[in-house]
Amino acid sequence: MPPILESTKIEPLPVGELNFDRQNPRLLGYGIRPNTPDDEVIKTLWQEMAVDEVAMSIIASGYWPQEPLIVTEEGGKWVVIEGNRRLAAIRALLNPKIAQSVGTELGAELKPNVKATLENIPVIKSTRKDSWRYLGFRHVNGPARWSSYAKAEYIRFVHEKYKVPLEEIASQIGDRHRTVRRLYRALMVLQQASRAKVYSLDDRTKKNLPFSHLYTALDYEGFQGFLKLRSEEEETESPVPTKREPQLGQVLVWLFGNKKDGKPAVVEKQNPDVRRLDKVLRSEEARRALERGTSLYDAFVLADPAKDRLRAHLLDAKSKLQAALGVVSEGFDGEEDIVKTAGTVVTLAEKVYSELENKYQSVQTGGKKRRMTDGAV
Repeated sequence: MPPILESTKIEPLPVGELNFDRQNPRLLGYGIRPNTPDDEVIKTLWQEMAVDEVAMSIIASGYWPQEPLIVTEEGGKWVVIEGNRRLAAIRALLNPKIAQSVGTELGAELKPNVKATLENIPVIKSTRKDSWRYLGFRHVNGPARWSSYAKAEYIRFVHEKYKVPLEEIASQIGDRHRTVRRLYRALMVLQQASRAKVYSLDDRTKKNLPFSHLYTALDYEGFQGFLKLRSEEEETESPVPTKREPQLGQVLVWLFGNKKDGKPAVVEKQNPDVRRLDKVLRSEEARRALERGTSLYDAFVLADPAKDRLRAHLLDAKSKLQAALGVVSEGFDGEEDIVKTAGTVVTLAEKVYSELENKYQSVQTGGKKRRMTDGAV
């Protein structure tokens, strides 16, 4: 069974007494900090987390008492630790100035009877410590999942604040796929890079951090070997040896970019780009090419042994020439440029063949020399 809150008593609180949770791991990923103004928090929630959908639901049906916010008292204020999107929707619906700042006119559709349901909001009063199991199950491994970065921040918070072992966190939230350990290690890698001043998340080129690129990449042998990565079972705050921190900084630039230095991320999509980068990291030639500015795909091609690339190029050329031969009769009407192109192809083919034959003969230790040909084009 999923974890439940120790207290389930629902009681009303005036909406004006409710405050946004600036420790919310989902907001941390968008740069929200303890001193971020309310209007900036609301704008971030509205732009990044589809608050308009929540607002439209409230307009249609009012605020459902069956969906209480979870709040905790901190610094003499009631902080919403579950339901910040709903609070943002209510604030925008009730305040025309806030609505204008987020570019919505939905508040104009609010009927008086619905507006009355927003004066006092149903809440469950709890503490962060008492509610972490419930929130973890709901958002880390449950039906209303956070982004991977938000999950990692929450796991770190519980692990460090309440000294809960990662194994117990995983057990409490129903994790059966190493998710907790993988997320925690990836976050430790990011924090180590920040401490070592080899990479800062503020320099990433995308506002929305593709954190899953990192925690997925750290499972691959190429990344592990290049970084000399320690096992996730170690639960260390420094998963990468100090001597490999410069390489860590480079990997993070490839994954997330660096706007300060004008370097875009080479990983645009997790699949197939993370696997391509993994293969590049296993080849010194390919990696050096990527460091010089070669595209990820071209570096990925270089990661194959030269003999494999040579064979692939020759087979590709043979296939294309066979295709060209098949359309000569209907596709050629005496154009000079086609003849010249064909002549260039012949010249290149003769050069390739000559070099191959010479090298082949030079490595022979004896026996009758022979020409290498399969006889057909």
